[in-house]
Amino acid sequence: MKIMVSVMVVVIFCTLFYCIYCWRWRKRNAVRRTEAQSLQRMSSSELPLMDLASIHVATSNFSTANKLGEGGFGPVYRGVLAGGAEIAVKRLSERSRQGAAEFRNEVELIAKLQHRNLVRLLGWCAEGDEKLLVYEYLPNRSLDAFLFDSSMSAQLDWNTRHNIILGIARGLLYLHEDSLLKVVHRDLKASNVLLDSKMNPKISDFGLARIFKEECSAVNTGRVVGTYGYMAPEFVMEGVFSVKSDVFGFGVLLLEILSGQRNGIVYLEEHQQSLIQDAWTLWVEDKAGEFMDPALGQSCSTDEGWRCFQVGLLCVQDDPDDRPTMSSVLHMLVSDNMSLPTPSRPMRNVPMSGPSSARKSSDPSLSLKSINYASITAVQPR
Repeated sequence: MKIMVSVMVVVIFCTLFYCIYCWRWRKRNAVRRTEAQSLQRMSSSELPLMDLASIHVATSNFSTANKLGEGGFGPVYRGVLAGGAEIAVKRLSERSRQGAAEFRNEVELIAKLQHRNLVRLLGWCAEGDEKLLVYEYLPNRSLDAFLFDSSMSAQLDWNTRHNIILGIARGLLYLHEDSLLKVVHRDLKASNVLLDSKMNPKISDFGLARIFKEECSAVNTGRVVGTYGYMAPEFVMEGVFSVKSDVFGFGVLLLEILSGQRNGIVYLEEHQQSLIQDAWTLWVEDKAGEFMDPALGQSCSTDEGWRCFQVGLLCVQDDPDDRPTMSSVLHMLVSDNMSLPTPSRPMRNVPMSGPSSARKSSDPSLSLKSINYASITAVQPR
């Protein structure tokens, strides 16, 4: 009798396991079919669809020697097309937290955007399980590779940093106000700013970007994605983002460029407060010089540096309404005689966790994508 019961239990368990397996298999295939259909609809994109074979040849079959780095999307490889043009190929990995939605978003969005301070997407490929984005190759890779490396930061003198700040500001202004679309990037950070051969900045990685309707000023979403340290407090705590969320990210990035320090968890643990709060303290004490990166040496212009410092603090104000627009930011940065508003004290530390609705989500991006400090992203992304 006991043997019969044991056999019955095993049979029931195996049947249940098989049913669960079949259900998950069908669900996974349904998702794949949906993604495939979605990607097929992209064939009407303004960007050329490139064949996988030519990309294999260009990157020497994605050889280790051609690997530039790796981020949340997956590895990035350098390649050379048959005509001699250099390219950077982002390859979506199977374990990537980004999927077809972000892939499609980047292709369809960036095809409509053209600006000298935005990275240029040359084409895309989706064959089988492979999803690839083909970009122009930028030899100096990302800003963070210079900014947070003590052996490289000296190459960023004040003129270079100032030009990078202005270039990023112009790129964001284009996204927010000057392009045919009103676009919020949502993940502006040092690793998503690429540098060309002349150290001109180009904003990259539009997987999380969103198009706003002209009459829309803010969107409330339960999905908090981005990078801790750059996300605005209203987005982290309430899931609300707008163009002013990008302004906050720009302010953090500006302060990082001035100080050579990353506003992340490591900084928070070492200093017991954020880079933003340290910047505020030195502002109040009239010690902006102590905030500047020692690697700048004597190359830093006192007037320009102080102005950038103040603009950075204005951009990271807690209340979005207190932050300037990117048109005002650029005007303040280039106008020597313009009187700047006085910033108020920023929040001590922006919380790491998102809104309650987001914390309950099963989306792994809430716990992973928001806490990432990889030194490489779109030629090194998230």
